[in-house]
Amino acid sequence: MDMLQAIGIAILQGATELFPVSSLGHAVVIPALLKWDFNQKGPAFLPFLVLLHLGTATALLGYFWRDWWGLASGVLGMAGPQKAAAARKLLKLIIVATIPAVILGGLLEHKLRELFSAPVIAAIFLCINAGVLMWGERLRGSGRRPLSTLTTMDALVIGVWQCGALIPGISRSGTTIVGGLLRGIDHEGAAHFSFLIATPIILGATVLEVPKLLKADIPPGVFTTAAIAAVVAGLTALAATAFLMRYFRKHDDLALNPFAYYCLAFGLFSTAWLTFA
Repeated sequence: MDMLQAIGIAILQGATELFPVSSLGHAVVIPALLKWDFNQKGPAFLPFLVLLHLGTATALLGYFWRDWWGLASGVLGMAGPQKAAAARKLLKLIIVATIPAVILGGLLEHKLRELFSAPVIAAIFLCINAGVLMWGERLRGSGRRPLSTLTTMDALVIGVWQCGALIPGISRSGTTIVGGLLRGIDHEGAAHFSFLIATPIILGATVLEVPKLLKADIPPGVFTTAAIAAVVAGLTALAATAFLMRYFRKHDDLALNPFAYYCLAFGLFSTAWLTFA
């Protein structure tokens, strides 16, 4: 993998991890379309996987630092009773929403990725992701609840929806936002919570890969390239988060539809190209 490919992958990861278009689906489809000749399962690719995730998680921590600082200070008793209670509630909701993906991911993630990670299959699931986004907009409740009204049941439902992203082509942020919409949360609140619960998921995936990284035979120079790519991924993720939060704040009707149209167009094109070209 050369530096140009590394930066391309970094930009792809940083943007599509937050946009509701499936980073995993794009990571499977785009290298196949461009005929990039590198082994995503090889030891040389592992530092990219770990550091790109670290860069993306750092960007999320940086953007939502007030949420995380408020949560930490409240839980540790460094804030007043009201803020402490709000922090404990938010922590509980994040944990509840994370549990389903942790359990199902631990049991089935590798099997699902092996089963559905062929480029053509991932492209087809991008089309299915488009349908999920449009369906979520169509069936969302008439209510427009803010994030502060999120309940434990809301968080559990969102967490269950998050499990769909174990399949390449199905977006984690897309499914969690749809889950929030179906519970009556507004777009901004659903996106905010989606990005908050993304942080432990991404950090957890990074930590799980570290033991493999320590045992891998990494070629010289790979870590330098991976570190540069991680910075690019982090900056891209930061810009993507800022854009999306502003976008969802200003658009609370059919806001997911543009991303659905993109997924449908790109999925259909990729399916046809990979099948017939």
